[in-house]
Amino acid sequence: MIDLDDIRTRYQQACKFLDERGRRLFAANEALALGHGGVTAASAATGLARSTIRRAIVELQSGANPIGPRVRRKGGGRKSAVTLQPELPGVLETLIEDAIRGDPETPLRWVSRSQRQIARVLGERGFAVSQKLVGLLLRELGYSCQANCKTREGTNHPDRDAQFAHINTVVQAAMAAGQPAISVDTKKKELVGDFKNPGRELRPKGQPEPVRVHDFELPDLGKVAPYGVYDLAANAGWVNVGVDADTAAFAVESIRRWWQQLGQTRYPEAKRLIITADCGGSNGARVRLWKRELQRFANECGLAVTVAHLPPGTSSRVEDRRGDCSLPVGCRRRFRPPPQSGLTWLRFLSPLVKPDVQISRIRLSPASSSLRARQVGAMERQGV
Repeated sequence: MIDLDDIRTRYQQACKFLDERGRRLFAANEALALGHGGVTAASAATGLARSTIRRAIVELQSGANPIGPRVRRKGGGRKSAVTLQPELPGVLETLIEDAIRGDPETPLRWVSRSQRQIARVLGERGFAVSQKLVGLLLRELGYSCQANCKTREGTNHPDRDAQFAHINTVVQAAMAAGQPAISVDTKKKELVGDFKNPGRELRPKGQPEPVRVHDFELPDLGKVAPYGVYDLAANAGWVNVGVDADTAAFAVESIRRWWQQLGQTRYPEAKRLIITADCGGSNGARVRLWKRELQRFANECGLAVTVAHLPPGTSSRVEDRRGDCSLPVGCRRRFRPPPQSGLTWLRFLSPLVKPDVQISRIRLSPASSSLRARQVGAMERQGV
């Protein structure tokens, strides 16, 4: 009497440690031990085909190892998808290339160029493919997931280098004469509240700071726009946090606050002010409000204000110098204002400049383009 349960138990205990060849040799050995009817019993207990067990018996009885370390003989097993569908790699590469060129008639749009979508389109064309197979084929064809790379600057003006040289000459001359020279720019707008930011900080073990799961703007707090003023000679920065809109009036008010709080004390003999800025945003070269507000500021402070706009595609020194602090770019910097200020936590993805970053708060008046500001406080870098 053949006990199938006994064979099945032994097979289930051993098969987890065996490859395909070991499993068929195990079943063949059981069949030989059972004698007549052993092949049928071993097949029923292990689930292997009778023909597989018979071939394994021949392999055992021959006493030789014709396939060496291989699991199957050469040419055995299921044929690859490329062997069964030789035109598959060519169609796949054509499909990808059409999407890369931006052909509007291709069935694969650039917004859905994922492995899953590629497999779906190939299936519609009659190919039997899976997402995993598409990934393997793409790697064999030399494709990989890559981020965009900023290398195209467009048409360069023939006098681009001369523009930089002129700006540098003007700034160096001002600094040599003891006159203030600053670089200005608006930084990334930030949500106000307890939101997650990249980076780590020292806290008691097992007590991470709890933050919100989603970065949805809080209606009662909104966003803030940090406007940076970088003093080139002093290597120090001033940050105005706008709680309404990033306009040219806000940009000039940031410069005005810097001059009132730091500039006129640092440069008591100043007769003129040099401002370098990029060509876009609230301090753009073609923004009339920027020019009008600068004229008002010049009339108030009595300085001769010179603005040097950098060529298109160029970042300001505020952008260049933000990584010079002790924390790397991308680390979370937070500032808790005094309770009487009415502000909650403010967060900055990266500090602007060293050695000191100072902060004030500005709110646009809803009635006009004039500004209403409240000083939150001036802190050293360690307090930000």
